[in-house]
Amino acid sequence: MTTLPRPAATLSADEARRIALRAQGFLGAPDRKAGVRGVLRHLGAVQLDTISVLARSHELIPYARLGAVPRTTIESAYWSAAGAPHAFEYWSHAACVLPIEEWPHFAFRRRAYRSRPHWHHHLPDGAYEQVIKQLRAEGPLTATELGGAKNKGEWWDWSESKIAVERALMYGEVVCVERRGWKRIYDLAERAVPSDLLHDELDDKECVRRLVRQAGEALGVGTRSDIADYHRLKSEQFDSVIADSGLVPVTVEGWGGKPAWADPAALASTPRGRHRTTLLSPFDSLIWERARTERIFGFTHRLEAYVPKPKRIHGYFAMPVLSGGRLVGRVDPARSGGTLVAKQVSLDGPKAVPAVAAALLEAASWVGCDSVRVEHMESAPLKRDLVAALL
Repeated sequence: MTTLPRPAATLSADEARRIALRAQGFLGAPDRKAGVRGVLRHLGAVQLDTISVLARSHELIPYARLGAVPRTTIESAYWSAAGAPHAFEYWSHAACVLPIEEWPHFAFRRRAYRSRPHWHHHLPDGAYEQVIKQLRAEGPLTATELGGAKNKGEWWDWSESKIAVERALMYGEVVCVERRGWKRIYDLAERAVPSDLLHDELDDKECVRRLVRQAGEALGVGTRSDIADYHRLKSEQFDSVIADSGLVPVTVEGWGGKPAWADPAALASTPRGRHRTTLLSPFDSLIWERARTERIFGFTHRLEAYVPKPKRIHGYFAMPVLSGGRLVGRVDPARSGGTLVAKQVSLDGPKAVPAVAAALLEAASWVGCDSVRVEHMESAPLKRDLVAALL
C-alpha cells in the first residue's frame, strides 16, 4: 500500500479550476509569439482523430487557445516536409502529435510494444523486412506507395504492408513526422529523428517520471487518474515515480477527498487574466477525461459520434462552449457552403447567449464562413435571443 505524503496546500474547487485553465492555456494572455509549436510543447500531446466537422481536432486545439490562426499555419507548424522535424506521431493519450523532443521519453512504450505478442493482424515472414527495405531505398512513403493500405474487402482489412509499417511505427523503427492530406508519411526513424534524440537509453522509470511531470504541468493540478490518463500510464507506473516527479501533493475541496498533485509553479501565483471564449473539441485535453470535466466544471460531456443517432442527446460532434472559465453550453456544428450551421444548441441559460454567439461568429470566420444558421434549440425564447445576437 502506498503511503501518501502530507498535502502541501489546500485549494478551493474554484482555485483548482483556475489553475487548470491557466495550465491549459485558457486563462491569461496567449503566447502568440510561441504560436502553435508553443502550444504543442506545453500541452505535450495533441490528440488526432479522423472526424472533421469545422476542422480536425488537432487544428481545433491551437485555435481554441490562440484564436483564428490560419489552418495552413497550424499544419505547417506540426509537419515538416524538409529540415528538422518539430513533432512526431505516436501513441500517448491516443494517437497524438507529440513534440519531437519527447521521442526519448516514449522508449518505455516502444520496448513494451516490441515485447508484446502480436494479435489481430497476421504478418507473413519477410513482410516487415520488405517495408523497411523499401523505405530505406525509396525514402519517405505513404501506405499506398508502400503497396496499398487496404485489402479488397472490409474497410478495416489492412494490407500486409500497412500492418508491417504500423508495427514498425509502434516499435520505433519507423516514424511519422509529416502528413499530406491526412495521409501519414512514413520514414525510417534513423533518418527522420534528430541524432541527439534518436536513442532508447532512458529506462522505463525515467521515461514515466518525465511523462508524469509533464502531464502534471500541462494539467496544473490533478488526481492520480487525471495525471496517469494524460499519456495513458498505468496507476502502478504513476505510483512508482510520483515521489520523484517534482509534483507536490495538494488537497482540493469538493474533489471527494481524492489525493491530488499540482505543478509547484502553478501554486506560486494566483491565476489571473482574460478568459478565452471558444468552442472546444471533444478531444481537447482540457475536457478529454469525463470524470475530471465533471469534477472541475460540473459539466457532463460525452462524445456522441459513436452513439446511434436516435439515442444522441446533444448531437454528433457537440462542442462545449468555454466562457468566463466555465462550460456554458454545447453546439453541434456543421458547414453548408459559406454557412456555419449550429444543428443543435443547448445553453445553461440566457446569460450564455452572448458567449455562444461570440464563439460561433469567431469559428465561422476562422473556417471561411460568412454566416451562421441556428437550427434546433429546445427553448424558443433562447433561440430567438441567440439568432438576434448573431446578426
